[in-house]
Amino acid sequence: MWRWLGIMGRFSAKTIFVLLALAVASYAFAFLYLPFQTGNPFSAQFAISGVDVPLHFFLGGLALALAPLQLSAGLRRRAPALHRLSGWLYVAAVLIGSVSAFSLALNAQGGVPSRASFILMALLWPCLTVIGIQRAIVGDTAGHRRWMCRSVALTYSAVTLRLVLGIGTGALQLPFIPVYIAAAWSGWTINLAVCELLLRWPAIRSRRSSLRVAGLDTVAS
Repeated sequence: MWRWLGIMGRFSAKTIFVLLALAVASYAFAFLYLPFQTGNPFSAQFAISGVDVPLHFFLGGLALALAPLQLSAGLRRRAPALHRLSGWLYVAAVLIGSVSAFSLALNAQGGVPSRASFILMALLWPCLTVIGIQRAIVGDTAGHRRWMCRSVALTYSAVTLRLVLGIGTGALQLPFIPVYIAAAWSGWTINLAVCELLLRWPAIRSRRSSLRVAGLDTVAS
C-alpha cells in the first residue's frame, strides 16, 4: 500500500508542477493583451517601460512552458531530438530573458530589498543554465541534468512568487509591499533548496541505509 501511495504522491506532485507552470506561462503570454488596470502600479510601470516588458513576459513564459519537457525522462528516452530542440529553445529564452529580467529588476516594486533579489536571480539564472550546457558539451550527462534542474528551479520562481503573493495578500491579508519583498526572495531560494534536497535525496537515503545496516551488523556481532 505504501508503495502505491508513494507512486500516487509523485504523480500528483508532477501533475501539479506541470499545471502551475502552464498556467503561469499562459498568463505571461496573455499579459500584454490584458486591458490597462488603472491604479495598478505594475501596469503603470510596465506601460512606460521599453521592450524589456514583452521580452521578459514572452521569453520567461516560453522557458516556463518548456521546463516540464526538459525534466521529462520519458521525452529524453523516446524523443532525444525533441529534447535537444526544446532544450536549445529553453536556453535561448533564459539567456535573452535574463537580460530583460535584469533591466526590470532595476526598478522593481519594493525598493532595494526586492531589487537586490531580482538582480541576483537575473544573474544566477543564465549562469546555472550555461553551466548545464557546458556539462552536456563535455559529455557529463548526470552533471548536465543536475545543473539544468537548478536552472528550472529559478525559472519556476515565477510560480512560487505568485503563490507566496496569493497566500500573503489574499489568504493572510498582509500588506502588499512586505509580502512582495518576501516573495521576491523566497520565490527562488525555496525552489533551489527543494531542488538541492531532491538531487541529494538518493545519496542521503543510501547513506542512511548503509548506516542502518552497519548498526545491525554491529549489534549482531
